[in-house]
Amino acid sequence: MLPRKTALAIATFTLIALLAPNIPGKEHLPGITPRNVAAAFTLRMPWPVPAVPPAPPAPSVPVANAPKIVAAAPQPNLSVPPGSLDHFFDALARPGATVRILHYGDSPTTADSITADVRRLLQRRFGDAGHGFLLIAKPWAWYGHNGIELNASGWKIEPASQDRAADHFHGLGGVSFRGESGAYSRVTLPDDKHTDAVVYYLAQLDGGSFTVSAGDTVITSVNTAAEEKKPGFAEFALPEGTKEVELRVTSGRVRLFGYRFDKDTPGVQYSSLGVNGAQVQMLVRYFEVGQWTAALRHENPDLVVVNYGTNESIFPEYIDGEYPDELRKVIARIRAALPGASVLIMSPMDRGVMEGGAIVTPPALEKLIDVQKRIAAETGCAFFNTFQAMGGAGTMGRWYAEQPRLVSADFTHPLPQGAARVGALFEQALVSAYESARR
Repeated sequence: MLPRKTALAIATFTLIALLAPNIPGKEHLPGITPRNVAAAFTLRMPWPVPAVPPAPPAPSVPVANAPKIVAAAPQPNLSVPPGSLDHFFDALARPGATVRILHYGDSPTTADSITADVRRLLQRRFGDAGHGFLLIAKPWAWYGHNGIELNASGWKIEPASQDRAADHFHGLGGVSFRGESGAYSRVTLPDDKHTDAVVYYLAQLDGGSFTVSAGDTVITSVNTAAEEKKPGFAEFALPEGTKEVELRVTSGRVRLFGYRFDKDTPGVQYSSLGVNGAQVQMLVRYFEVGQWTAALRHENPDLVVVNYGTNESIFPEYIDGEYPDELRKVIARIRAALPGASVLIMSPMDRGVMEGGAIVTPPALEKLIDVQKRIAAETGCAFFNTFQAMGGAGTMGRWYAEQPRLVSADFTHPLPQGAARVGALFEQALVSAYESARR
């Protein structure tokens, strides 16, 4: 339960916002609207994310006569139109391959919730090819990736969902970071087995310089100055046994977007790309197409997961109106950038609202999921029905009543045990479809 004073403050603010359209002189309250109140509730309390134990060495997979991938059989809660996951399945079966997965999501994934569990399970099964993508600094106090420590200072931070960059250059992960001399970012990795890294930056007129160091050794120095504004990618090897790296701006002004950390072992790399308050419209309206295309192509993933809907689910007029076309546009842009990659639409989880003393599912959520399922089928995308897999309508009410609780007091954001349950359901569905396709 929320503390009494906190609950009263939230209730008072919400009442003011809901009455704002009827208040005389409402023109003086442009920032207080029901929509903005809903946006405020996308914030997530900094619940601790439990440590995930290192995965054991992946079992050896016979590769000499890897079976041919065939059409996947239907799986519970996972729809696989013919050919929709072939590229991903082929990559999993390819000897010595690094299989990259990009998981775009909203607030739960900002703390690597759900995605950490999927990463752990897939890497345990197929091998660990590295952690993947990480932002330069914490845009939100609760931002984090499982097993990684991130400390940074001196950055102007512009998430695409909030204080966005005017030019809509938000990189692969949806956040732009501007820093001057002295700004730094320090990353402690989950282990000392990473062998290579990439820094995603913006090449621009009068761009400054930054260095990346391991201990007292400067690994690379990058000058971001260029004749034209465009995404840049600084790739470099890490010294053997590197556990911590530090990026520091050494001169001028730089603009960065994130890191990627790789291992030279085959397996899965699962990048969690969560943005607080994110919606499908963020990708359509606030990701400049050319720079996002360049970032996607540099990453060259085998599977892109589009996992939004929680924040849209309280706006039924939007779901009936612009939402279907904006979801189609997102899919079209991913396909244009990555014509060979598999694309999977992952529905939001259940969410609860208090109604008549009971925690119930808002009707618009199920309508949104129906739209996602229909558009996935018509565009040839796989579709995972998270909502149905976790138990359907009323799940968050049941989760809140469980001991220990599986969802926080907002009836929206899963606690660690709930996130682990959803991650396991998703991983099991993917693996089941893959194994069926190999037979």
